[in-house]
Amino acid sequence: MKRSVVETILGAVILLVAGFFLAFSYDTAEVGSVEGFNLFADFSGIGGLKIGDDVVISGVKIGSVTGVELVKDTYLARVHMNVEPDVELPTDTAALISSEGLLGGKYLALEPGADEDSLETGDRIEFTQAPQNLEQLLGQFIFSMKKSDEE
Repeated sequence: MKRSVVETILGAVILLVAGFFLAFSYDTAEVGSVEGFNLFADFSGIGGLKIGDDVVISGVKIGSVTGVELVKDTYLARVHMNVEPDVELPTDTAALISSEGLLGGKYLALEPGADEDSLETGDRIEFTQAPQNLEQLLGQFIFSMKKSDEE
């Protein structure tokens, strides 16, 4: 009987510690309701951009990518993003997909324009630029070098 009481108390302590770690990790990860406003932009290609990647202005993170889908009418990739509520973006803001380095990692860079009107939640960013495809650029370079050697 004594062993059963000790095991029960030890089990309760383990459950309390596990609950504490679960609450701590939930709070630290900032999981929960997303604050800010949602925007979207259409690209001819996204080059590996995925949900959770950063949205930045001048290298400062102001949001994250919340969704990626194919627009069936135009066959463009639609990127949904959530931007911090205190950031006011002009309606002529441009969105560019950039690479963090040679080994991968993408982010969505926003370049604010000069328009006096601001984007509201649910608005579309009109001006976009898809990422450069490194394989295509190398292929074009090699093809142009081969062509110049033949001449």
